[in-house]
Amino acid sequence: MLAAGLVLVVAYGLIFSEKMHRAAAAVIGAVVMVGLGSWMGFYTQAQAVHAVDANTMLLLTGMMMLVAMLKPTGGFEYLAIRIAKFAAGRPKVLLVALGAVVSVVSMFLDNVTTVVVFAPLTVLITRLLNLNPLPYLMSEAMLSNIGGVATLVGDPPNIMIGSAAGIDFSRFLFHMGPITAVTWLATTALMVLMFRRELAPRGAPGVVDLDERKAVKDPRTLRHVLFALGVVVVLFFLHHHLGLFPAYVTFIGVSIAFVLLRPEIEPILHEVEWPVLLFFAALFVIVGGVDASGLLALIGHRLAGFATEPGMLLATCLILMWAAAALSAVVDNIPFTVTMIPIVLGLEGQGVNTTPLWWALALGVGLGGNGTHIGATANVICVAESERCGIPEAVITPKIWLRKGLPATVFSLTAASAVFALFFEFFSGGGSIG
Repeated sequence: MLAAGLVLVVAYGLIFSEKMHRAAAAVIGAVVMVGLGSWMGFYTQAQAVHAVDANTMLLLTGMMMLVAMLKPTGGFEYLAIRIAKFAAGRPKVLLVALGAVVSVVSMFLDNVTTVVVFAPLTVLITRLLNLNPLPYLMSEAMLSNIGGVATLVGDPPNIMIGSAAGIDFSRFLFHMGPITAVTWLATTALMVLMFRRELAPRGAPGVVDLDERKAVKDPRTLRHVLFALGVVVVLFFLHHHLGLFPAYVTFIGVSIAFVLLRPEIEPILHEVEWPVLLFFAALFVIVGGVDASGLLALIGHRLAGFATEPGMLLATCLILMWAAAALSAVVDNIPFTVTMIPIVLGLEGQGVNTTPLWWALALGVGLGGNGTHIGATANVICVAESERCGIPEAVITPKIWLRKGLPATVFSLTAASAVFALFFEFFSGGGSIG
């Protein structure tokens, strides 16, 4: 247990130090975790292989391939010019508008899918307006994560919690929608304040004279890729009912595009962010070792002990929310959610009102990922896009994220905690969910 925790700390130290590429640091950490785990008997090579979330990896790969097919068509440029015209000379309006769009989309689609599409679009828009894309990419990542908290399908932990607690879509939205809206407003206001220098008003000469229709270079390919993406979006809404994995849905779209376009494969694969995928695979292995060591379970049981104390339910909920957030900032939130679900269900058997605990858990794991640049998949995608855009001052480094993102995360959690405490009776739900 201590060995796994030490490997995690050292690996994250290397990642945050920027002494080497984050993918290399993660691979080294993964190899050490498997080696120590095998030697000490808590983590096998087979467990490490199973720890890699193939659904997430393939979902990312498929969406990157679809975006790669969309890029040469001029579709991104078309949309970028339209948005740039709307926000010309108003950088703050642009940040709020982009943040609102990605948040709403992330309520119904995977936020990873959302930022894979919107991150390159954002870079195009900021280039048209001669703006630094850094505040926009950071805000999009964070606000997409917040948007995903609001609905049952917005984040994988929400699906797990809803399934375990018997919460349907409308009930989840009814409880989490308002508190997410308050958190979103608070976070957006703080991001605008923290980036006020970068968001200073400036003119956008020439943008209003651009004809977005002329930006489309290949209308036929654009129509076909948009059709494939449309199928993916529809199936994302229905995949729970149809029993389809999101990754499989994505590759249905890729296959449709392949059939319609017969494209050259090599240029498409060249656009896939392989370092990002390698980083995630290694990170899954590291977190799998921490989970297998029993460290997450120990933390979960310690938290659960508070809930059985008379009059401590609200305090337990807030502790759970903040602990889940802290852990989700450094490890994948899915293992912690998986660990906590049987613990909360066990408390229900002891007569504890677990209704508010479910909401606290969902808030914690959903908001906590904003705490670090690797705390959520959306964050890593936006960081990678900032590195690819070719603008040195636009690169989102770990230090920048900690300086801007961590305070915003603490602020959003504080806002969520205040609303949760003020309306605790509402979140307690009369004792049960169902």
